[in-house]
Amino acid sequence: MLSLQMLLAIGLGLIIGAAVDAFAPLWLAIPAGLAALGWLMHWFRRLDNRFFAYYLLHDYAFSAQFYGANPPALQARMQAFGAQIFKALNGDVDEVLVVGHSSGAHLAVSVLADLLRRHDLDPKGPKLAFLTLGHVVPMVSFLPKADQLRADLNYLCQQDCLTWVDVTAPGDGCTFALCDPVGVSGVAPQTGQIWPLVISAAFTQSLSPEFYASIKRRYFRLHFQYLCAFDRPQDYDYFQITAGPMTLASRFEGRAPSPSLIAEAHSPHTTMHAP
Repeated sequence: MLSLQMLLAIGLGLIIGAAVDAFAPLWLAIPAGLAALGWLMHWFRRLDNRFFAYYLLHDYAFSAQFYGANPPALQARMQAFGAQIFKALNGDVDEVLVVGHSSGAHLAVSVLADLLRRHDLDPKGPKLAFLTLGHVVPMVSFLPKADQLRADLNYLCQQDCLTWVDVTAPGDGCTFALCDPVGVSGVAPQTGQIWPLVISAAFTQSLSPEFYASIKRRYFRLHFQYLCAFDRPQDYDYFQITAGPMTLASRFEGRAPSPSLIAEAHSPHTTMHAP
């Protein structure tokens, strides 16, 4: 998207420069062309609330600048989240449901893996459930220093003390649709992988044709549909899961993974190191 914007800006600059050069000296044409180039790039930047190119690349750049490792400030926040979850697991509730959407999915993987390494859960206590929505795990797990995340994926996928359901949709251009985040990251164990259960949100079926048509070109809005209401809900519906009477485990008991599941390893880096 940014490359296309730059090419359009260069094209405008050349056109303006050539137009000015036809009626004025060359020393005026070059600044005019550069000014047109800068103006169009600035205009695109102001419209990023429609394109979200800068927004998404800032998200990726945060992880890429550390090559996939967690900086200390982020690690401290994740430990605080883990402490909140552990406190909830010692409360008087039936289930503690952790939801990670988009970039929050890979953060939640590491938060829960760290929690389970530190603490043994009370088998008579609340059930631990984990729901990942529209994940972008490979955005980080494919980076060279994402050793901790890869180790956390490998560890969490083998834990039978939780239920982990992963929901994506092929219509969402901001996610790695129907990709098993463990498998594609190249850290699936040879035996013993239990999670995640990868299913599709099936936007074309769980949304009416009229409503889907109204948002299918609004790519960022579509990426947040997982957290919104569905007018024809099927297997997945955020509000039935978070506000309904059934636990995540009981709701998806016996559910088969999506037949379009992608589990083959694609990451160029598969080293693991847990702290």
